[in-house]
Parts: sequence; C-alpha cells; structure tokens
Amino acid sequence: MATVNTKDDAIWVKHIEGSPELQNRVRTLSQNELIELEVGGVIGQWQKMKDGSDGRPTLGLKPVSGMKQVWSAWRKEPPRLVEIREVRPADSYLAALRATMAEWDSPEDEAAYRDL
Repeated sequence: MATVNTKDDAIWVKHIEGSPELQNRVRTLSQNELIELEVGGVIGQWQKMKDGSDGRPTLGLKPVSGMKQVWSAWRKEPPRLVEIREVRPADSYLAALRATMAEWDSPEDEAAYRDL
C-alpha cells in the first residue's frame, strides 16, 4: 500500500511511500503528461510538473480538473496520510485493446452482431 501526505500543494515523488514502482512511473512521465490516480479514495487526473528553467525535471504532480478542488479542500484540513495508486480507466483499457481485436472490426461483423 502506497501513501502520500496531503500537506503539500503537489505530490512529490520523494513523498510517495511504499511504492517504488509508482515513484518510477511518475519519474518517467514527460512534463505536462497526465496520469490517473486514486488518492484517498478519489480518482482524478494529475499532471507532471513542467521541467525547471535549467532543464532538470520537476519530480512532482499537480492536481487538475476536479481533483484540484478535492486536493485544495484536503489542504485546508490537518495533514494526513492517504493511500495512492495508479488506476487505468476502462475507456483507456478498451482503447488499448481495440488494435488487438482489429479482425473483428468489419462491416460484416457489425451487421451480424450490432444488436447483441
């Protein structure tokens, strides 16, 4: 179980405890790349911070979209440890599988199976 503290404005790689895999995953993201995380039981998008002006990567994630409001509300409370893990939305998973099932993507199959 990986955890992170809610005390900072961002999630810093060095503050992700219990998951070297997640730390490495965040390190390998490109600047501005999005990642879906479940943090404290809430699934939302996080964005890898921009590289520094000297070109060094900034090893942190900032909340975006609805997660920004959730994280901001938590920051108003006393700091606490929350669980964190990467999630893969079903839509992304299905999109990744689509290429492997291309043989089923034909007009004939659509006509035969569209009502199932």
